Amino acid sequence: MKLALPGNRRTWLLIAVLTPLIVVFAYVALRSGPLAPVPVTLVTVEEKAISPSLFGIGSVEARYTHRVGPTVAGRVRALLVDVGDHVVAGQPLAEIDPIDLDERIAAQGSAEGRSSDLERAAQAQLAEAQARARLARTQAGRAEQLLKGGWVTQAAVDVRRQELQVAEAGTVAAHANAAAALQDRGRTGAERAALVRQKANLLLVAPASGLVVRRAVEPGTTVVPGQAVVEIIDPANLWINTRFDQLQSTGLQPGLHAQVLLRSRAGAPLVGRVIRTEPLADAVTEEVMAKVGFETRDLPPVGELAEVTVTLPPARKSLAVPNAAIHRVKGRSGAWIVEDGKLRFQPVTTGATDLNGTVQILSGLKQGARVVVYSQRSLTARTRIRVVDQLAGSGQ
Repeated sequence: MKLALPGNRRTWLLIAVLTPLIVVFAYVALRSGPLAPVPVTLVTVEEKAISPSLFGIGSVEARYTHRVGPTVAGRVRALLVDVGDHVVAGQPLAEIDPIDLDERIAAQGSAEGRSSDLERAAQAQLAEAQARARLARTQAGRAEQLLKGGWVTQAAVDVRRQELQVAEAGTVAAHANAAAALQDRGRTGAERAALVRQKANLLLVAPASGLVVRRAVEPGTTVVPGQAVVEIIDPANLWINTRFDQLQSTGLQPGLHAQVLLRSRAGAPLVGRVIRTEPLADAVTEEVMAKVGFETRDLPPVGELAEVTVTLPPARKSLAVPNAAIHRVKGRSGAWIVEDGKLRFQPVTTGATDLNGTVQILSGLKQGARVVVYSQRSLTARTRIRVVDQLAGSGQ
């Protein structure tokens, strides 16, 4: 039979057991738990001369693309080239079925002939009207002379004058008919010429020498005016449509040197140059676009992805810190400064950035200040920190 321990002895025994546990728990909480100081790595703000560069991604595109198609609706009779064929300027590419175009040309030819006959008839009527007008003018003048000698009456003179007016009106009408016949012949001739040109355009020819990269339709397909049938590019003039972050695009301008790394040539970068910057930026992705050309004849396939690094003009020597030291707190960019073991967030104004991750500090920091680069967790002004040389398991 066990004896019961006195109450105070049992209490002391419980305290003896719990005290080490509480001490261990407090030690763990303060050293490695949520209350433990956050490990951070620091860097000292120094003056550096950085070589800013821009990094962008784009795809290879043809600088000149020709989309060849008909000017009238029709059905594709034949395609004379295939994808991959090299063509020269003026080479036939495709034929469009004229359908009833030949008959319409013949009909317009007949109409033009009829208009010519009508014009000749109008010219003959005009000549007749002019002859009648001359005769009426002569008779009216003779009647005026006879009236002065008293040989005819005033009524006879008035009749001759009326005949002259009728003849002159007939001349005006004949002139109008002749002009209308001339215009009608010109109209029918222009319509026939237009049809002839349309027929000539049914044979699609290459506007320039290049490479066929696309057959948009196949024989038998009905196409409309402006629809592309064959697409041709100039393989000797390619560039990269490159996108750059707007925040880092300061200084981007035509003429800057670039290094192009293609997916198919990962170990052999090509030399390029910025040809132009686009005036329109992408408001959705917050990127600016530029065309980067090649300075080599060994060009890649169209559509291949490429990484582009543009070398900007050297920046002046100024304060600089690693880009990882810049954080955003409540919508403002800044750095966490360590002073007497305490944290203070300092807003800063940044400048150019190089590809090594170094960013210019235009204002906000002083030389010699110590700022946080990496931390184990997010920081606040009340966070307890512990400075380390490298964060465990991160390589930072």
